[in-house]
Amino acid sequence: MKISSFHDDKKILVLISFLFLCALSMLMQYTNVNASWNSPNVTSSNSNKKTLYSSFSASPKHLDPVRSYSSNEWAIISQIYEPPLQYYYFKRPYELQPLTLKSMPKLVFLDKNFQRVSESQKNNGQFDYTRYDFELREDVFYQPHPAFAKNNNGYLYHRLDKKIETLKKQNNPEKVSELESIKKLSEFAKVGSRQLVADDYIYAIKRMAVRQNHSPILDTMKQYIVGLDAFSQSISQQLKSELETSGKSLKEHYFDLGQHGIKGVKKHSDFSFSILIKGHYPQFLYWMSMNFFAPIPWEAMKFYQQPFMNERNLTLDTSPVGTGPFYLAENNPNQRMRLVKNPNFHPEAFPEVPNDFPENLKQNYQEDTGKTLPLIDEVIYSLEKESVPLWNKFLQGYYDASGVSSDSFDQAISVSSNGNLGLTSAMKEKGIQFLNAIQPTIFYFGFNMADPTVGGYSEKQQKLRQAISIAINFEEYISIFLNGRGVAAQSPIPPGIFGHQSLPAGINSQVYHLDGERIKRKSLQEAKQLLADAGYPNGKKSDGTPLQLFYDTAATGPDSQSMLNWYRKQFAKLGIELVIRATDYNRFQDKVRGAKVQMFSWGWNADYPDPENFLFLLYGGNAAINTNGSGINSANYDNPEFNRLFEQIKTMENSPERLRLIEQMIKIAQKDAPWAWGFYPKSLALYHSWLRNLWPNAMANNTLKYRNVDAQLRSQQQEKWNQPIVWPLWILFAILLISIWPLYSAYRKRQNYRVQSHQEESVITHSDELNRKIKES
Repeated sequence: MKISSFHDDKKILVLISFLFLCALSMLMQYTNVNASWNSPNVTSSNSNKKTLYSSFSASPKHLDPVRSYSSNEWAIISQIYEPPLQYYYFKRPYELQPLTLKSMPKLVFLDKNFQRVSESQKNNGQFDYTRYDFELREDVFYQPHPAFAKNNNGYLYHRLDKKIETLKKQNNPEKVSELESIKKLSEFAKVGSRQLVADDYIYAIKRMAVRQNHSPILDTMKQYIVGLDAFSQSISQQLKSELETSGKSLKEHYFDLGQHGIKGVKKHSDFSFSILIKGHYPQFLYWMSMNFFAPIPWEAMKFYQQPFMNERNLTLDTSPVGTGPFYLAENNPNQRMRLVKNPNFHPEAFPEVPNDFPENLKQNYQEDTGKTLPLIDEVIYSLEKESVPLWNKFLQGYYDASGVSSDSFDQAISVSSNGNLGLTSAMKEKGIQFLNAIQPTIFYFGFNMADPTVGGYSEKQQKLRQAISIAINFEEYISIFLNGRGVAAQSPIPPGIFGHQSLPAGINSQVYHLDGERIKRKSLQEAKQLLADAGYPNGKKSDGTPLQLFYDTAATGPDSQSMLNWYRKQFAKLGIELVIRATDYNRFQDKVRGAKVQMFSWGWNADYPDPENFLFLLYGGNAAINTNGSGINSANYDNPEFNRLFEQIKTMENSPERLRLIEQMIKIAQKDAPWAWGFYPKSLALYHSWLRNLWPNAMANNTLKYRNVDAQLRSQQQEKWNQPIVWPLWILFAILLISIWPLYSAYRKRQNYRVQSHQEESVITHSDELNRKIKES
C-alpha cells in the first residue's frame, strides 16, 4: 500500500509539473499572439483593411441635422449628410464649391413686385429680393436603408404596428416573432434606396420651420427666407393641435409636411428648386454648406415616427439617413460608433492641389489626386473618457491620430525660444507628424458696457478698460495654460477671415507698440498712467479705498483655481482687487444674458468664414440688453458709428471698400475696448505616418472622405511597437523551478526513507516470524 501510494504521489507531482509547463507554454503563446491586448479595436482578422481608428470622449446627443449643432455631432453627421455646397478642401481663403449641385447657385435679383431688375439696378443695390436657383446632380442616391424597402404593395416597413396586428389576427406567430425580435436597423430583412430630388431639400427647410423640432437657426433664417416666419407659426400650431388630438408624442406621430408650402421656397422640377430671400445677404450661401440644409427623405420620417421604432430608440436622431460617403452602421454610444462606406455614393474625386499651394507640401497630397472618394472603407470611433489611456494607445499605433492634452504636451511637443512648436525626438523616431493651425475662433475677456464702473464711452471709462487690457498679459496666459497653443488677438477677426490684418499693420495700438519689427505689449507703467487718468491712481478710488471689480465665471472646479488666481494677479499689478464670482454654467449664462455681470470670459467659433460672423458680436442691435437676452453681443457694446458701419458691411461682397470700412470699425472697437481681446487658439493634431491627406480646414466638416490609410504599414508598426516582454516570465519560471527542486528532493528523500523503513520493518517482521516458528518447533 505504501509503495503504491508513493508511485501515485509521484504521478501527481509529474502531472502538476506537466500542467504547469503547458500553462506556461500557452501563456507564452497567448502573449505572442495577443500583443495587441490594449487595442480598442477588435478587428484583428481585418488588420489590412482600410479602416480609420479614432475616438470620442462624449456621446453625441443629436444626429438629426435639423437640431444638431455641436462639433462632436457634426464630426459624425457631416460624413453622412450632404447639403448643396461644401468647402474646397485645400483653398485659402475658404471657398465654396458644389456638392450635390451641377454648378454654384444662380442669383436673380427682384424688385418688390418680384420682377427681375436691370443690371444697373442690381449694381446699385436697387432690388428687394434675391432668388437662389439650385440645380441638382442626377447621380446622387441615398444609402441602403429599410425606410426605402418596397414591394408591389408599397413600402414594407412604414406601418409596422398595424402589420404586426394583422399578422396576429392571421395567426402567424412566426412572422410576428420575426418582426418583434428586431432591435436594430441591420436586422431588417429588406433595404432600398432612391434618387435625391429637390423635394428632399425643401422638406428639410419645412422641418426647420417646425418649432417642436427646436432648430437653432430658425430665428435667424426666418429673417431672410420669404414666408418662413408665417409658415413656421402656422405649421407649428397645426402640429401642436394634431399631437393633442392624437395623444401621441412627436416621435410617434408622422406629420405630413408635403402638403404644406413655404412662399419663398419653390420646386421647379424634380432636380431644381429656388429659395427667395429678403434683400441681399451674401452669407446665405455659407449656410447652404451646413447640415441644417441637408436633404431629408420623407420616407425616413414615415419610417421612424412609429411606436414600434420609438420603443427601440430608432429615430433620425440616432440613425441618420443620407447620401454622403458613409453611413452609420453601428451606434453604441457607451462603446463605439462605426461608419461604413456608402455603396451608393455618387462619383467624386480627390481634389487637385492649388497652384499656390506651398511647394514643400504639394507632394504629400498629390498621390491621391483624381482617385474616387472615399479612400477608406470604414471609420471606427471608440469611447475614451480619459486622455492618458487615449494617448498611450495612440503611441502604440491603435489610434491613427490624436490631439495633445496638457498631460502629454511635454512628451510630444518642443517649444523653441521664439515660441514655435515642433515635435520631440521621441515623436520623430516613430514617424509621427503634426498639424498646427490657428483656428477661426476667438476667446475674449469681456466688459459689460452697461455697467456703471467698467462700462460707458467717456474717455475716462475707455482708459480704465485700456489699462486692464494691457495688464492682462495674454501672451503669458497662452504660455502657462495653453502650452503656447494660441496667438494674442488684436481684433475680433481671426486669421483666415477677410478683414484680418497681419502684423504689424493690424496692431492694436491701444495695447501694443512696435519695437523695431516686433510688436510688444505696453508697459505696466503705461497701464498705471491710464488707470490714474481714469480716476484710479494706483488702483485707488477717490476715497482711498481699493477699486474692487467683479469677474463672473462658470469655472468652478479645482483645476480652475490656478487660472482664477492668475487673473487676480493681473489685476493686482494695477492695485485693483478682483473678486471672483463662480457659478454653474446655466446660472452664468443667465447672468450674462441678463447683463448682470461686470466682467466675464467667452468665445466664438466661426459659423462661416465672413467678418460679419465676428463683427456682429459687437453690433448694438445684438446686445443682450437690447434683445431681451437673446442677442449674441454679450458685452452690450453699442457704439452708433460702429453700428452704422456694420449695417453697411454686413451684406457687402468682399472688396477693397469693404476692407476699408472694416478697418475703421476695428479702430473704433480697439479704442472703446469692450473686450480685452484675448486670443485665437491653435489646433494641434498628431498623426501617424500611415495616415494621409490631413489638412487643416476648420470650416469643412466632411473631410473623412479625403483620408487615406496604409493599413499594411500600420499593422507592421503595431507589431513592432507592441512586442511582448517575456523575459520576466522566464525569470519567474526559473524561480519556480528553483523553488520546486528542494521540495521535490525533500519529497524524494522522505519517500525513500519511508521505503527503507518499510523494508527494515519487513525484515524484522520476517525475523520475528522465524524465531517464533523455531521456538514452536
